[in-house]
Amino acid sequence: MQFRAQFKRIAAFSLMFAAAAASHAQTAATFPTKPIHIVVPFAAGTTTDQAARYVGQKMSEQYKQPVIVENKAGANGFIALQYLLQQPADGHYITFGTNTTHAANTALFKKVPYEPVNDFVPLSGVIIGGVVLVVAPSTPANNVQEFIALAKKKGRLTFGSGNSSSRAGGEVMRDLANIELVNVSYKALPAAITDVIGGQIDAVFGDAPAVMPLVRAGKLKALGVSTRARMPGYEDIPTIAEQGVSGYETNGWIAAFAPKGTPADVADKLGKTIADIMRTPDAAKYFGANAWKPIPMSRSELAAFQKTEIARWARLVEKAGIVPE
Repeated sequence: MQFRAQFKRIAAFSLMFAAAAASHAQTAATFPTKPIHIVVPFAAGTTTDQAARYVGQKMSEQYKQPVIVENKAGANGFIALQYLLQQPADGHYITFGTNTTHAANTALFKKVPYEPVNDFVPLSGVIIGGVVLVVAPSTPANNVQEFIALAKKKGRLTFGSGNSSSRAGGEVMRDLANIELVNVSYKALPAAITDVIGGQIDAVFGDAPAVMPLVRAGKLKALGVSTRARMPGYEDIPTIAEQGVSGYETNGWIAAFAPKGTPADVADKLGKTIADIMRTPDAAKYFGANAWKPIPMSRSELAAFQKTEIARWARLVEKAGIVPE
């Protein structure tokens, strides 16, 4: 009698477990059931925004659901990620994080209102690339050495930043070239770029997709690129390192993350979808037009990459002499 009762309890538990597993599997099989929101920590027109809109359109075509890009700029991504973590962790809200939000912030700030590893689920890498030192066309400097000479002549120059890549670009230059470069922080990089064009600040170390269209239009002048080798498609622009600033190299990246608690099978589906999009020739062509390249990754590869990048940015911030705010 007691054995039969125990057997029934075990059988009931097994049925409940099987039903829960089936329901969970069905969640991934039927996902998404409503619009997906990509929360972007930076303003419209930034590289992150461009990437989210490109990938979002491809996801919408595949999933047959709208994909809505929500720009929530400000505070180096704090606003966007705090907002994201308040949303349901069911896969319908994700973010396109960057080296700023998911690596550098822990070194740039004494207190960060989220945990970049434990509060998120990695999905896939998106793109990686360098920054470009740009100035107004009227600036009396046509290369990096002339820019350095101008800074020494004037005593100091200003540069605008709207993310960690643009901030590090100037701070590393200041340190390695031994010149006075003063950072002016902006809510978003496009505002800093506008002020360079208008003459309010002297320079920007901007993401290539954000600044190169303006260089081609004659509204900005490119002096050098931050990557180790010259950028594909822009081989006429020398690297900053080859122009006499030995050891100079910075870059930025974008990757997709979901809030902690997102079901693993849903995260797997999202990650595979994004990675597959980034493996297409169309993605390579679209982002390669501005010298950034796709970096599709598995979820485990992105997790390992992020941890390496957190350590790399900590070293970079320390080397550049940036004091955490």
